[in-house]
Amino acid sequence: MEVNGVSLIVLGLLFLTGLAVDALGHRTKLPRVTLLLLCGLFVGGAGLDLIPRSVQDLYPMVSVVALGMVAFLLGGELSLNTLREHGRGILVISLSVVIVTMVVVSAGLWAIGISASAALLIGALATATDPAAIYDVVREKKAKGGFSRTLKGIVAIDDAWGVMLFALVLVVAQRLNGTLPDDQHLLSGVFEVLGSILLGTVIGIPAAFLTGRLSDGEPLRIEALGLVCLTTGLALWLELSYLIAGMTAGAVIANLARHHTKAFREIEHLEWPFMIIFFILAGASLDSGALLAVGPLGLAYVLLRILSRVLGGWIGGAAARSPEKERRWYGVALLPQAGVAIGMALIAADLFPEHGSNIMALAVSATVVFEIIGPLSAAWAITRVEKPKT
Repeated sequence: MEVNGVSLIVLGLLFLTGLAVDALGHRTKLPRVTLLLLCGLFVGGAGLDLIPRSVQDLYPMVSVVALGMVAFLLGGELSLNTLREHGRGILVISLSVVIVTMVVVSAGLWAIGISASAALLIGALATATDPAAIYDVVREKKAKGGFSRTLKGIVAIDDAWGVMLFALVLVVAQRLNGTLPDDQHLLSGVFEVLGSILLGTVIGIPAAFLTGRLSDGEPLRIEALGLVCLTTGLALWLELSYLIAGMTAGAVIANLARHHTKAFREIEHLEWPFMIIFFILAGASLDSGALLAVGPLGLAYVLLRILSRVLGGWIGGAAARSPEKERRWYGVALLPQAGVAIGMALIAADLFPEHGSNIMALAVSATVVFEIIGPLSAAWAITRVEKPKT
């Protein structure tokens, strides 16, 4: 296969753009995730259309590897020490945010005239969160307090709740539509979650004892990359969730490894170049005109999701007895939404073709909005609760 010089030039420019965006973010205090997405939107199909197809075709592979790395890093946050200190908050707040989001968005859309089945499906989409954006904002802010640790724990498990809830909603929506489904969709959702946890455990246990034996106790970079690719590849091959599998493997390694203390240091070193390409190409793939196509429904969804996240975070924080200064900010920090919601929308559109166009347009438009304002709100919340190191 002939090497495409233009593709290499564009990739080089994208890496240098990421470096410039990183510097700009430090000067303006804007999250680099938002800046990268806006940059991608500007040079992508919705803007100047400067990125060649050969580079855009890299997006699926880059996104899987980048999110696989994020999954391992988030799993590493679920150490026993963190769970002992913040476990109640992580569990209660994550469940509260998912349930309240589902109820408020579904009820609100149904109240303005959306059919019950469509409202339930869209409410389930609203529960999805973008862990990559939130994790990067926390790391960029150098936040080390209890709020940021709880936040990372929440995004590490809330997609598992969302997947199970979405599977249940598919069955309920089909019954409301008068079809006669079996329980295959619900069982497949449960299988996906449990199978992903099992896969992560099977990989994590030997990795915890075998990695880091060649380099003074710390894992090598090649070991880190190998684990990420092996876990995500097996999960995709088995049609499981590579995010849940990666988080499980990361949690197992962080808790079982005794001969090293920084199991994922090398992943942190590898992650940022992938994240630069991931977020720029994600921005380039967004359709800025999608929000206009959905109209009032899109505006209602955005407002209802913001309200539900804030309310769910406050209720969960109160139930978990989190410090009062943190309760109002959990939902604000959990606004980013991306790939998982698009995946849910594709499944819903396939099973409910009568709602398919609206659901897909809404999912794409919500991605445009929440991937731009979400990192900003997360950075604002962290700054208000903690005093990050500069």
